[in-house]
Amino acid sequence: MQESLLDFGRDGDEAAPGAVRPERVPLAHGAWIDVQREWLAGSAGLFTRLAETVPWRAERRRMYDRTVDVPRLLCFYGEDAPLPDLALSACRHALNGHYADELGEPFVTAGLCYYRDGRDSVAWHGDRIGRGSTEDTMIAILSVGEARPLLLRPAAGGPTLRYNLGHGDLFVMGGSCQRTWEHAVPKSARPTGPRISVQFRPRNVR
Repeated sequence: MQESLLDFGRDGDEAAPGAVRPERVPLAHGAWIDVQREWLAGSAGLFTRLAETVPWRAERRRMYDRTVDVPRLLCFYGEDAPLPDLALSACRHALNGHYADELGEPFVTAGLCYYRDGRDSVAWHGDRIGRGSTEDTMIAILSVGEARPLLLRPAAGGPTLRYNLGHGDLFVMGGSCQRTWEHAVPKSARPTGPRISVQFRPRNVR
């Protein structure tokens, strides 16, 4: 498996990650983000494969006094589940190699979100299910498809940061980011193409 990942992209496959060389942006309260534009070459082909082959599901959740549709499609791959495309395995392998010393453990799960158009979104939140509520951790996001804004703001209040993510961009949230900051993908009234977000996480972080 390791040899196949190291050789990935050399035999004509169109989707392959580059070297992990992000720009780090320190945030308040011990949080930080890493950003690397167009990290994944051939992201358009990967988007098409994921859109067509991943077993996407629509979910409904209880909110206050009613049950509502989750405004995006979802799929989750646990620790022992094979990822749906070799390109994602190569991405996770590269991320584990780059962040191993700093994170101290590997990324082992992958959550996929399919934003079909501007009506799909995710509300303000931090990934605080599991260890993210009490410990520093990392979440690495690969975005393919059309760019959509990801917003960040301090949980205690403050200015909002905006990053348009798509087309193979890498975005990593680390340090205390899940506890002390919130992030969201807002709805858009303008015509917006589809985007898929892949979130690589360590064990027991959701």
